[in-house]
Amino acid sequence: MTETISITRTKKSKIDQVDFDNLAFGTVFSDHMFICDYKDGEWQTPEIVPYGPMEFDPSAKVFHYGQAVFEGMKAYKDEDGKIWMFRPDQNFERINKSSERLAMPAFPEEFFFEGISELLKLEKDWIKTGIENSLYLRPFVIATENGVSASPSNSYRFMIICAPAQAYYSGEVRVVFADTYSRSADGGVGFAKAAGNYAAQFYPTELAKKKGYQQVIWTDAKSHEYLEEAGTMNVFFRVGDTLITAPTSDRILDGVTRKSIIELAESKGIKVEVRPVSVAEILKAARSGDLKEIFGAGTAATINPIAGFGYKEDDFELPKLEDSYASRLKKDLKEIQANLAEDPFGWRYEVK
Repeated sequence: MTETISITRTKKSKIDQVDFDNLAFGTVFSDHMFICDYKDGEWQTPEIVPYGPMEFDPSAKVFHYGQAVFEGMKAYKDEDGKIWMFRPDQNFERINKSSERLAMPAFPEEFFFEGISELLKLEKDWIKTGIENSLYLRPFVIATENGVSASPSNSYRFMIICAPAQAYYSGEVRVVFADTYSRSADGGVGFAKAAGNYAAQFYPTELAKKKGYQQVIWTDAKSHEYLEEAGTMNVFFRVGDTLITAPTSDRILDGVTRKSIIELAESKGIKVEVRPVSVAEILKAARSGDLKEIFGAGTAATINPIAGFGYKEDDFELPKLEDSYASRLKKDLKEIQANLAEDPFGWRYEVK
């Protein structure tokens, strides 16, 4: 397979210009990127080329009809210099599931894994050791056919770009429970990592920020009675000693971190319930003191604790726990990801 990937190395690396101790997430990119075009009904020869701008016709369908999906992944380097990924098979399956929902062609498995492996071997110096360091990978697919007819594109570009990342700290996060706007609806594309899902969140999130909140916990579109996702992350609630999260559906993303937390928590003897979570239930638990934690789960931050939340005219602060489920599960998960602990689940994937 490697002989079918065309590799053009950069003439001069820009790694010496990067301050790895002060990285703003997703703003600095490595030297190379992976590209594979789809035309005439099939995927063409994959390429790895120097990272840089690309030229597209103004009528490219991605600009007009939003055919675009993406993934978020991370690569880690252990103290022996080995490179690891975390459950990349799940990302591969999900990007093709997202693509299918947007009438886009599936990407070949061998191209995906060999492309990532070759790209990471080229960019190995961009992956720093240490539990808080990683190389964030952004695979994505866009529609490239020229023309503004309202129909699926006949041509696409699959790409992977890489950004070195440190610990994802965002300070104390306070959220508001949505009671007007919705992230997704039954029969829609909420389960897909479609670019438009995220664009649609920006406006209500900006409204929340003006009221002093950093994020929105989305509720169901029909009644706004059930809590579903936190910003761009899956969300967990700890009531008493039980961890509760909403089930996946065509409205809720099947998060890789989410499903890993569920398995990890259960292996630690923590009771986990996957079921609808009502606003009324969480309000009642907050008022009684039974609500101990809320946290978001996703690739970028792994686990993002929530300090407090608002609903309509009421605000609630969550207790500050020394040994929270969030901190405990985050530590355990990150140690597995960085090859600092045993991996009884078989989640790590070595890049060779």
